[in-house]
Amino acid sequence: MNALVPALLCGALAAAAVHAAPTAPPPVAAGAAQVFEIERFRLENGTVLPRAQVRYATWGHLNAARDNAILLPSHYMADIHGYDWLIGPGKALDPARDFLIATELFGNGHSSSPSNTPEPFHGPRFPLTTIRDNVEATRRLLEERLGVTHLRAVIGFSMGGQQAFQWAVSHPRYADRIVVTAATARTWPHGVVRLEGEIAAIAADPAFRGGDYEAPPTRGLDAFGLVWAGWLFSQQWWREEHWRDGAPAGTTFEQALDRFRHDFIPGADANDLILQMRTWERHDVGATPGFGGDLRRALGSIEAPLLYMPSTTDLYFPLGDAEVEAGFIPHVVWRPIVSVWGHTAGAASNPADAKFLNETIAAFLAAPSH
Repeated sequence: MNALVPALLCGALAAAAVHAAPTAPPPVAAGAAQVFEIERFRLENGTVLPRAQVRYATWGHLNAARDNAILLPSHYMADIHGYDWLIGPGKALDPARDFLIATELFGNGHSSSPSNTPEPFHGPRFPLTTIRDNVEATRRLLEERLGVTHLRAVIGFSMGGQQAFQWAVSHPRYADRIVVTAATARTWPHGVVRLEGEIAAIAADPAFRGGDYEAPPTRGLDAFGLVWAGWLFSQQWWREEHWRDGAPAGTTFEQALDRFRHDFIPGADANDLILQMRTWERHDVGATPGFGGDLRRALGSIEAPLLYMPSTTDLYFPLGDAEVEAGFIPHVVWRPIVSVWGHTAGAASNPADAKFLNETIAAFLAAPSH
């Protein structure tokens, strides 16, 4: 099995954390994890978190013109390293030129989450957070901590793509360009059915106890991993046995399947997994204040050029849903990723898709503005 696949979803842990302060933060190593705190952060549903935390990292430096900042919002249960495939010499993003800011979603276990928040919001009592809540917290990080008031681009994969869409609608002039890979502007009903099935797999474990478990509900987590695996790749990917790619010689199908069952997102907390799925399934830019639930009008309000890169075999965000949305976006550049790697194609899970993504995104960022 390709060793990159689990990294797409959880990534490596970084060591350092620095709490936010009214003044500029001290210099830190490129890519080192930091934490921005927001006192009394009001969520979209009215709940106030006494101290919300957003984990982030930066690479490069903001230039004198302050026009080289690029935001990389994280995807499901990912950390600050979720875009390593896009960063470095010869890739689309180069810290020698760009000021890169990677953020982590609420609920990933590092930013404010059910697993790390004290009562009255610990565990299953942690309130629902929306994509718009994450965008607002990130906006405050950019402006209050990093001194960034405008972005060269927002680039997002999966739930990061959901955030990129929300930035384009909530703040139409904040970013010069928007890039979305393997995501849609709304979670359509079939996606909600999938997510509810994965939530139900966890909750069916008697050890889950409504989220007040004393030990990880391992049977439920194993079932969750298997359900997720069934949607992650295309049918052709399984038929062509790409689960052998990167796996030790002699790996059997049963062994590959067991890895999904037991080690899909190692160490993940069940309540954290569920919170991010709830965030995912409620995403709809049409629900942005001022649009009255009208997705078409919300997408029509996007001012920045938007590079839309769905995977042709994505079962999470099907190509057909993306095609419908693309028809509503004024300055859309449509570049599907032709791949058998399903959803993971949008995060460069194999060399061919990595090459296509980097070349296409680099060309889009370099193209003259409309």
